[in-house]
Amino acid sequence: MSDHASVCPLDCPDTCSLTVTVEHAKIVKIRGSRANPYTAGVICTKVAGSYPEWVHGPGRLQTPLRRIGAKGEGRFAPVSWDEALDIIHERVTSVIAAHGPQAVLPLNYAGPHGMLAYASMDLRFFHKLGASLLDRSPLCGGIRTQAWLGTFGTTPGIAPEQVRHSKLTIAWGNNVTWSNLHLTPIINAARRDGAKVVVVDPKRIKIAEQADMHVALKPGTDVVLAWALAAELERRGAFDRAFIERHVAGFEEFMAGARRYSVAEAARICQVPEAQIRQLAEWYHTLSPASISVGNGLERNQNGGSGIRAIFALPALAGKFGVPGGGLVNGAGFVFPKTPAKLQRPDLLPPGTRTLNIVDVGAHLLDPTLSPPIKAIFVYNHNPVVVHPDQNRMRRGLAREDLFIVGCDVVMTDSLAYADVVLPASSHFEYDDIYAAYGQHWLQRAEPVIQPQHESLPNTEIFRRLAARFGYTDPIFTASDAQLMDDAVDGADPRLGGVAPSRLPTDRATAMTVSGEPAILFKNVFPKTASGKVELASEYLDKKYGSRLPTYRAYETKFPLILITPASDERITSTFGGLKAGDVTPPLEMHPDDARARGLADGVRVRVWNELGEVHLPLRITDEIRPGVICSLKGAWMKTSDNGQTVSALAPGHHADICGGACYNDCRVEVAAL
Repeated sequence: MSDHASVCPLDCPDTCSLTVTVEHAKIVKIRGSRANPYTAGVICTKVAGSYPEWVHGPGRLQTPLRRIGAKGEGRFAPVSWDEALDIIHERVTSVIAAHGPQAVLPLNYAGPHGMLAYASMDLRFFHKLGASLLDRSPLCGGIRTQAWLGTFGTTPGIAPEQVRHSKLTIAWGNNVTWSNLHLTPIINAARRDGAKVVVVDPKRIKIAEQADMHVALKPGTDVVLAWALAAELERRGAFDRAFIERHVAGFEEFMAGARRYSVAEAARICQVPEAQIRQLAEWYHTLSPASISVGNGLERNQNGGSGIRAIFALPALAGKFGVPGGGLVNGAGFVFPKTPAKLQRPDLLPPGTRTLNIVDVGAHLLDPTLSPPIKAIFVYNHNPVVVHPDQNRMRRGLAREDLFIVGCDVVMTDSLAYADVVLPASSHFEYDDIYAAYGQHWLQRAEPVIQPQHESLPNTEIFRRLAARFGYTDPIFTASDAQLMDDAVDGADPRLGGVAPSRLPTDRATAMTVSGEPAILFKNVFPKTASGKVELASEYLDKKYGSRLPTYRAYETKFPLILITPASDERITSTFGGLKAGDVTPPLEMHPDDARARGLADGVRVRVWNELGEVHLPLRITDEIRPGVICSLKGAWMKTSDNGQTVSALAPGHHADICGGACYNDCRVEVAAL
């Protein structure tokens, strides 16, 4: 029995350091390590409990497979790697001969967040092939990122550890207990020292139970609440006029919109008490340092970008930047010296290659006018059947008999059941990788703790072999994982201390500080916008999306209830959904008033439906969710469904105000007993 250092790569902002116990070449235990001072030996229960079964359980893919049944049926026969690569080469080259290379599409997302497994040799291959580009960010996180870029540019906010110094901290659309775990004890420590804690969320999440205020607003109205706070702060004389004059662009344009919303009007639209808005404005005025952590929850609607931008404006208006514990706990990804162009080689792309929005892939697969049509896709690091909006549309698209599908994953997912060829991928415990993060400021590296299981291969090796089979022999397609790591991160960055990225220690994380100090916006880092200022009226967003300023659009349909689908404490999106812990059908949570109006009792099975689909769920009646809103956790696999649909079937396919982002929380439904 031996212990090994590793890193959790899953789609989570914390990127925990791990200690992995191996016995007889198998993982038998996972626990947190202190290699990363931020995660400090603490990990979530789903990682501790699920990884061994995920790596070694019956769902693990062992060999390459070819489909022998109907699409979606999940019947396959084993083949060798050579046979699998030959089939892929033959079918893809046939597609290219008939329709051109842009008829091929990589359909991947954020299964592993290691820089090599996520986007390295695979993108070199697809760029050389000339396949259609995929804009992945709109599915999740892209709206928040684009809002940050439009307001501050490529500069980081404060590290989460800084919240310890805050006298007021606001968790806005961020379920820190489940999705940002290590921020929770920092918030709690600040509160023990007298800090006020405010949670803005339609659901009374765990941290809201101990908060000083829980603002249970109507989903999609965050921009109105932030505008009203800005206007109330102005009325109270809380603006830092000197800071605004020196460091803020677009102040008058932004405030012209904000002043339209009185506290009373915002309370009506957001469906929260006026007293809460006034109290929050008073605290934000009088308590410093003040920090805000904006999660991905509030971006998932057509006003998502506007809501985040209006929140990002608040510390600039009130002069909350420039001190430890002050500002925004966002933009962490910009603290790392990443070199994506060197790693992914977009210079290989043929001129004029089109880009498709990942949210629209289901529609594109069914669009007879798309030219060229999509005729071959590679699904990896992703489970689109479970994750994408308008699930039934995606399933119809994947079921096309004329669509050649290559699937690659660690386990057999619902999406891979539609594949013509399935390739077994190694888990991150079986290869080298380097890990930046999007929620903290520590760079980490990991080495294999076990050998690749069965006939699995790392993503990098799979795409090396594909490149070779397609005749791509340049050194960039034979680069080792060590070379790829050195291409992923700027080795000349002084924070690496002269150590090559591929040789960074695995027993300790590397601090991404600024001249040895934590990054603090307006102290040692500054906006990198075109103006060099905080841009409340954004030229960048205007040019890219026609969205110079935040806006608000009410969204109503004939269906009366808003369905939100937040993260689960059993899964990371859909990862671990195939395991025993994730097999339970998630309940539908409903406020007692809404249940009473429909004659529904706790524990009954209900049908949840709209024009896109229907889902059957057990009902849990609770006042943790506000009236008019219902909640069921995302990421459940089809085995939890009795009619072949999960909550993604009900999510609309339209776009948010920026980034072409997904609008899961614009889902409007009705509920009745089965």
